[in-house]
Amino acid sequence: MINLTLRQLRYFEALAREGHFGRAAEACAISQPALSMQIKDLEETLGTALFERGGRRVRLTGFGEAVALRARDILQSVDELEDLARASRDRLVGRLNIGVIPTIAPYLLPRLIGDLTRLHDGLDIRVRETLTANLIHELAEGRLDAAIVALPVSEPSFTEVALFTEDFVLVRPGEDAGKPVPDAETLREMRLLLLEEGHCFRDQALSFCDMHAARPRDLMDASSLSTLVQMVGAGIGVTLIPEMAVPVETRSAPVSIARFNTPQPSRTIGMIWRKRSPLADQLLEVSEIVRHAAKALRERENPVSG
Repeated sequence: MINLTLRQLRYFEALAREGHFGRAAEACAISQPALSMQIKDLEETLGTALFERGGRRVRLTGFGEAVALRARDILQSVDELEDLARASRDRLVGRLNIGVIPTIAPYLLPRLIGDLTRLHDGLDIRVRETLTANLIHELAEGRLDAAIVALPVSEPSFTEVALFTEDFVLVRPGEDAGKPVPDAETLREMRLLLLEEGHCFRDQALSFCDMHAARPRDLMDASSLSTLVQMVGAGIGVTLIPEMAVPVETRSAPVSIARFNTPQPSRTIGMIWRKRSPLADQLLEVSEIVRHAAKALRERENPVSG
């Protein structure tokens, strides 16, 4: 009888996912030598190599790829058992792994985490901030319980709950305050600063401007909204940001903010989770807390008046 442990499978899954002993050890919160020893023990138990070692990265052997598929199923089933136990309790307790896209996380999370911990004092909240594509993948694999993203996601295996809609606003140099607000056609002729490839907000901004076929030299990219706003303050161009980001990102930059004329560009933010999640009822409750947190932020800040 082969004697495998769940710990070994989790370490194996992390190394298969990261392809690097150091990053896998960090993800598992153990030392690299300890991870290496557990993987070696697992390979000795199975009687064959799971990884090809060479250079800075490691890759799965053919046998390792077959094991990885089964290991993910086993670990997801174990996680679902834990979720069933959590769902049977009167209130939400234990670890909650929630993902958030970068254009929401810095602005919503401080309020949201405060509300969640106040309402559920036994909750251990773990946040993962990354791009939508990564969140969808990790949610499908069971590494996240839920994610806050821009909708629609249109994944048949996910429940989608729309929470709120927010407008995009124009950020331009401070000396441009009071000038007419450009329409989408005029904006296409300006130097538009955008988030780099992979951010859904970039695609939404391009869609508003009808610039999917724009020449690369017409655009400048950045990795964060903060960088975009600072670039605008330096006179490099103009940008769009979600309204929720305005109070945080514009407080130290010499920029002006303006609303677009109707129809205003906007996005719908929602929460998604696996339809088969035993925590579905509890996650629906969490989604209401997210909705109220976002509403409270909008009512408190109301950053753009015209």
